[in-house]
Amino acid sequence: MINSQSAVKQANMAIDNIFRTNLGVKKKEKVLVFTDGHNSKLKKIAKDIEAAGRKFTDRIGYVEYHPTGGHGVEPPEEVWREAFGEDIYVELKRNKFIKPLLAKKTSQSQNSKIEKIISAHRKGAVDAVIALSYYSTSHTKFRDLLNRLCRVRYASMPLFDREMLEGAMMVNYKKMFERTTNIARAVNKCEGMEIETPNGTFLTFSKKNREAKADTGIITRPSSFSNLPAGEVFLAPLEGTASGRLVIEWAPTRRLKKPVTLTVVSGMVTEVEGKEAFAGYLKEKLSESRDNGNIAELGIGTNDKASRPDNILESEKIFGTVHVALGDNSTFGGKVRTPFHQDFVFFNPTVRLVYRTGKRKTLIKNGRHIRIAP
Repeated sequence: MINSQSAVKQANMAIDNIFRTNLGVKKKEKVLVFTDGHNSKLKKIAKDIEAAGRKFTDRIGYVEYHPTGGHGVEPPEEVWREAFGEDIYVELKRNKFIKPLLAKKTSQSQNSKIEKIISAHRKGAVDAVIALSYYSTSHTKFRDLLNRLCRVRYASMPLFDREMLEGAMMVNYKKMFERTTNIARAVNKCEGMEIETPNGTFLTFSKKNREAKADTGIITRPSSFSNLPAGEVFLAPLEGTASGRLVIEWAPTRRLKKPVTLTVVSGMVTEVEGKEAFAGYLKEKLSESRDNGNIAELGIGTNDKASRPDNILESEKIFGTVHVALGDNSTFGGKVRTPFHQDFVFFNPTVRLVYRTGKRKTLIKNGRHIRIAP
């Protein structure tokens, strides 16, 4: 009974910290909480967070919608309307931009007009978003436009569950901020990277002119964005440069019965091998669009309270891991836009930084971080 009461108290503290520490919400700010209601537990967490938010702001909204079915798929119209405000929504609707936006099929000319509309009416948008949909909205135009043009603070929490409130969400944010920014600083000095793991994974790529970003969980500044739980350094490898082999042992929410191997040539997955149902799913996604096979992201976990391997939201944050994603990278420095983004975590990696001179330095060796001199 005591342990149960302690767990509830800790969970409530972590929820309050979303508003107090992570987002720094002020009393007059407008906050939107949304979920896709994928399961009853996620819906309950979303409602608990909405209720807790009323202690911090007088203006909190809640939207629940039908699951989109995939990470990186744009959320439906009603969420755009609530987040961007009536003026922006009406103008986008009148100019027939909603449908192509949701399909991620806007042209350069349309994008320019869309951004003008949003910039002109951005005061009607919310101040902060807590995105609790099962399927991630991190790599969407929706999130990018809110962040970049409306200066909205955005907490993305796909696949979130209550156990995280007692674990990865209780990290020391100050220490994690320092750790994450230091690693990002080191990565930004190199032009290429090499990743290898004991299971046979080996990947190389160029990151020339690509910036590694720090996901620290501190979302108090305008236009800031973070996963919660937080804790990673991430970047978009230069398209067409990745090559090697990815041996996947974990799907987003389970350990695979047998590994699935992806062959990577010129920045794209060219072959999927494995006697596992998940291999069939990946083949199907790659058949839908060539861009779905793009090596979109390399991430480095920095959260020393994260530990669960069976939930990609937390596992990709585990200190000493790396993750590689396929698909969309258009919202963090890349050039590929597609309604698909899927991460895979790799344990006990060795990571080498490759400099313009050809010199190499080891950043991580068998899952242990190596201090790199400035």
